[in-house]
Amino acid sequence: MGRRFEPRGPAMSEVVGAVKSLWRYPVKSMRGEKVGASDLTERGFVGDRAYALVDTATGKVMSGKSPRLGPHLLGCRAAFLEAPEAGDEQPPVLITLPDGTSIGSDTPDLDATLSGFFGRPVKLERAAPEDFTIDQYHPDVEDLDPEGHRDTVTESKLGSAFFAAAGLPSAVPVGAFFDLFPVSVMTTSTLDRLNELRPESRFDERRFRMNLIVGTQEGGFLENGWTGRGLQIGGEARIGVAIPDPRCVMTTLAQDELPKDTEVLRTLVRQNRIDVAGGMYPCAGVYATVEAAGTIREGDAVTLM
Repeated sequence: MGRRFEPRGPAMSEVVGAVKSLWRYPVKSMRGEKVGASDLTERGFVGDRAYALVDTATGKVMSGKSPRLGPHLLGCRAAFLEAPEAGDEQPPVLITLPDGTSIGSDTPDLDATLSGFFGRPVKLERAAPEDFTIDQYHPDVEDLDPEGHRDTVTESKLGSAFFAAAGLPSAVPVGAFFDLFPVSVMTTSTLDRLNELRPESRFDERRFRMNLIVGTQEGGFLENGWTGRGLQIGGEARIGVAIPDPRCVMTTLAQDELPKDTEVLRTLVRQNRIDVAGGMYPCAGVYATVEAAGTIREGDAVTLM
């Protein structure tokens, strides 16, 4: 099923819901932290994707999209040792491995410990390489992307390197570990609809690694129609919805009690393929840019502008 959504014309603002949950991910592709409040700056949520592991043999950023490393990365949990503050250097993080071993990022043998766990030389970095590249596995799912990738691995540029390669102004700061945009949003309407469409699977918000989950009452893929609109969140923060969020293999991986489930991605292919920059992708949620900084809290009203 393919759909094309155009940004809406001028419209009256309306309250569409309230912030249900806020997430930040201190280390890229590791499990993150659910928080009650977070400061949003022009660089995104404070502490989000503050660190990432880099394979020192290849120079590539390690990602959950990798066929070999993805499950191991998502098996790790990262949490700040102290709350990050806007404008300050990011504090150390505590990384907990699947066997329960925990190690702080300020520990001298951190990289050696992580290299031993992943079976390759890695280093925890605070800034993305200029040529931010990952290995991305495209699972055996028909119509996954316009290029027809299926059960194959490709090199993908992300962050500011993606925009530089495309000859476009970057939506994220140089050195940031974001894939494409600094903020991601999903509604409970989308989660509810996916669970209705395939009740055998568990469409849990953790699978999608969003910053904001908005509790909404309308049915269906509500945020599909938000592209080109703004969202006022609470009294200060405002974001601009840029594009639908194309989904990848990470949504299918096991984490905590959630099992591996390729049907998560297949359901999106069948039910919510959307035109993103001229190509059809399975999407859930939206990407956004920051228009006004501010503190966002659970329960804040979300107004579609």
